[in-house]
Amino acid sequence: MGGTRSRLPRRAVRPAPDGPCWARSLVLPEPVVKIRFPAVLLVCAAAGFGCDKRPDGQPGRDRTSVVAGPAAPPQSAEELRAPLAKIDDVTITLGELQERINRQSPYIRARYTSLEQKREFLDSLIRFEVLAKEAARRGLDKDPEVVRTMKQVMIQKLMRDELDAKITADTVTDAEMRAYYEANLAEYVKPEEVRVSAIIVKNRAQAERVALEARGEAGKTNKGFRDLVSRYSQDEDSKLRGGDLRYLDAQTKEVAAPVVKAAFALANTGDVSGVVDAGNGTWYVLKQTGRRKSMTKSFDDAKPAIRNKLFRDKRTAAQKDFVDGLRAGAKIEVNEANLAKVRIDTSQAVDDGHGKDLPPLPMSGSPPVPMEAPEKTGTP
Repeated sequence: MGGTRSRLPRRAVRPAPDGPCWARSLVLPEPVVKIRFPAVLLVCAAAGFGCDKRPDGQPGRDRTSVVAGPAAPPQSAEELRAPLAKIDDVTITLGELQERINRQSPYIRARYTSLEQKREFLDSLIRFEVLAKEAARRGLDKDPEVVRTMKQVMIQKLMRDELDAKITADTVTDAEMRAYYEANLAEYVKPEEVRVSAIIVKNRAQAERVALEARGEAGKTNKGFRDLVSRYSQDEDSKLRGGDLRYLDAQTKEVAAPVVKAAFALANTGDVSGVVDAGNGTWYVLKQTGRRKSMTKSFDDAKPAIRNKLFRDKRTAAQKDFVDGLRAGAKIEVNEANLAKVRIDTSQAVDDGHGKDLPPLPMSGSPPVPMEAPEKTGTP
């Protein structure tokens, strides 16, 4: 394998042009053509379902649009329609090649400024079309896997077109974000907290003896203290957790106030208290196991995350309304008797490497991309 790799030309490592996202590995080094995923997906690529969303969540461009540099003069529609290559009945135009290159990142675009590099990019598009046409010639456009994938891609594009028209960056208002922040203030303003474990007994004299032991070698480690809990504690609930009372803040009501006060009085993680009278007939010996500082996140700091959450929520709601409307207008019949006959293999699964790249169910809950709210135009 190593010897084969060394014979590949240097240009084999260049990025693929931007066909459908999952088809970019089709731009392959010469002279070797090696498909790294099911060839049936070529047909979907040939059908023109590309990636209409860039990774930053912005919409894709029309196939004949131009992304020109600041100094580039405008081009006429006739120029953009000029043919560059023809593969049987498929024509690759100047506008298409230009748009494909300009859709790349600035770093990638810089590699395709010379005529030779443009010819190289064009050649990769030709190879893409040749492979797609061969897949179609072999009837792979009717392959069940291709049909399912085609439906999935169509659904994704449908949902993008439907949701992008309704849910934009401006759909989430400052008032909505402020209301969410105020309603969930506990997520953004958190008091100081301490975590302690406790040995709880019902006799002060016993508590004194336990405290002496816990403040010695036996209680120095968390494991040692848990052993003491197991041996002495008379509170079954906390005993099952190794004495853990979890994190407490100064306003905690689930634990007696004297115990909370004593927990905060422990200066360092690992410190063990003396005897604490809970005032309810029980005595505690505490060990601090953790401490969290207070945290306050302002509305401005929380705003980006809140915007994204509300944006996702709105897209999810819009998707549900859209799908519910389609279902209401469709004639749907479910045969419950046959559904009950479906057999599911529940034996232990063995990973055979298949199915990892299968698309999710079309309407499996969360809406398609983008899952981050796009930036408002002109917003700092």
